[in-house]
Amino acid sequence: MALMITDECINCDVCEPECPNQAIYLGAEIYEINPDKCTECVGHFEEPQCVQVCPLACIPVDPKRVETKPVLWLKFAQLTGRPVAPEMLFIAQH
Repeated sequence: MALMITDECINCDVCEPECPNQAIYLGAEIYEINPDKCTECVGHFEEPQCVQVCPLACIPVDPKRVETKPVLWLKFAQLTGRPVAPEMLFIAQH
């Protein structure tokens, strides 16, 4: 699942530097998340770092981009060029 930033965002700048995939950027009015780069920090951290640091809790899962853990692992591999262990895909599915 990709994350999204809602219009409650106050542009406090704390989320952008925390993203290991550089998926967060300043949009026309508020910060936005590129869903093609967002892995919810899978492969990097246990929890999405932007969600952890957001003072307003305005970074929910994007209902338009529901993705399973295996899909997030494959996206991580594609973005980083690192292989994903098959057992991670198996474990993530159950």
